[in-house]
Amino acid sequence: MDTGNRVHKNPLTFQNITYVDFYLHKPSVAAVFTVSYLLIFLVCMVGNGVVCFIVLRSKNMRTVTNLFILNLAISDLLVGIFCMPTTLVDNVITGWPFGRVVCKLSGMVQGISVSASVFTLVAIAIDRFRCIVYPFKQKLTIATSKLIIVIIWVLAVAIMCPSGIMLQVTKEQRVRIVLGSNNDTRPFYWCRENWPNQEMRKIYTTVLFANIYLAPLSLIVIMYARIGYMLFKTTISPVRGSGSRQTITRKKKRVIMMLLVVALLFIVSWLPLWTLMMLSDYISLTQHQYRVINIYMYPLAHWLAFSNSSINPIIYGFFNENFRRGFQAAFKFQLCSADILRQRTYSHRIRGNAVVPLRPVAPSRSVTAAECLEVYETQAFGSQGFLYTYAEIIISNLA
Repeated sequence: MDTGNRVHKNPLTFQNITYVDFYLHKPSVAAVFTVSYLLIFLVCMVGNGVVCFIVLRSKNMRTVTNLFILNLAISDLLVGIFCMPTTLVDNVITGWPFGRVVCKLSGMVQGISVSASVFTLVAIAIDRFRCIVYPFKQKLTIATSKLIIVIIWVLAVAIMCPSGIMLQVTKEQRVRIVLGSNNDTRPFYWCRENWPNQEMRKIYTTVLFANIYLAPLSLIVIMYARIGYMLFKTTISPVRGSGSRQTITRKKKRVIMMLLVVALLFIVSWLPLWTLMMLSDYISLTQHQYRVINIYMYPLAHWLAFSNSSINPIIYGFFNENFRRGFQAAFKFQLCSADILRQRTYSHRIRGNAVVPLRPVAPSRSVTAAECLEVYETQAFGSQGFLYTYAEIIISNLA
């Protein structure tokens, strides 16, 4: 994603030629940026790679929710591979060193992968919203979830096509890069969206902001707020003991807190980068302000945005006990025989999004939130997975 023109520090002008340093930062600052980007890159690769491995290795893990999580992991892997390294280099050295093909390919894949990641977060939120708030509606099938995933990628490609067309490597005629102490220089090239005029660039930036941040954020916050409210207002069956009541209340608080964390992380991760991009296009900045934003604030904003791709597998995968069990099984960790039998039985039950509760409930009455919470804990489906299991159990018992 194009983040605006770079203005470099320590420029020296001579005969209408501006000479700029090859490195944008002192070695200590560059080292901090490099280590920070390397950290989130490794976490992103390992975390999302393990999520993909677990889901792809076991057919029993391929439920609707897990397919969305798999798609999220794939898009986040693309963010790590195509966004993090090139963005780090672009934020450490002056100019674009990779050529025309990499400019277009990297920019397109960056935008597509980020868009697909955000759209998948929305799909996960919608799936949970339907299951909890409208439990009697028809459930999503595996085939439908695959179609939604295809639509996500088609939309991501479509919204980034203008960027790919406009991305070009441009040679700046009046700027030269100083390579070392011997004052050797080379031409200055940059990879940017070369729009016919600034107004078109503003419009496109606004469209991206509305479709990749503002609208997804609004949907996620509204749906998770509604889910949290539904969980908060559910009453606990009076026939339960006080200890069970306290346990269920604690579980409800944990689920609601998880929803808040998901929404807040999305807001915090992407808001700084979008703010800087909108400022760069809409606000008239001084030369000093522009230099500070591009050299220091953009690298931090990019790092924060990309860190969301590293955090996603932790939130959506490893906090889910079903994924932890899949991880143990994938790497041949020894589980007790009873746990293995229970996991196999439960895996067959959830295949095709059909869940049979371990504790039958009389069909003549409605299922309480307390009973659903208890089944959720018994089936060890994790705080994220509970949101899905809750609605499935309601439908199964009322059918």
